[in-house]
Amino acid sequence: MLYPSIDSLMDRIDSKYTLATLSAKRARVIQQTGNVYVDRPKSVKAVGKALEEVMDGKLLADGMIED
Repeated sequence: MLYPSIDSLMDRIDSKYTLATLSAKRARVIQQTGNVYVDRPKSVKAVGKALEEVMDGKLLADGMIED
């Protein structure tokens, strides 16, 4: 099973389109800067790291990043 699961992500963000757009934009920033807001990401790829940020509540649906 992949982490984070789509079901747990949909509890955070109610639209699959919003989730895909948000994670793609954040993944692009992660690739450019290398800054990740989770302590030890399980994923190697930028999209996985972005989804982990959503799961941990660090990345919100409006694109804001919580400290």
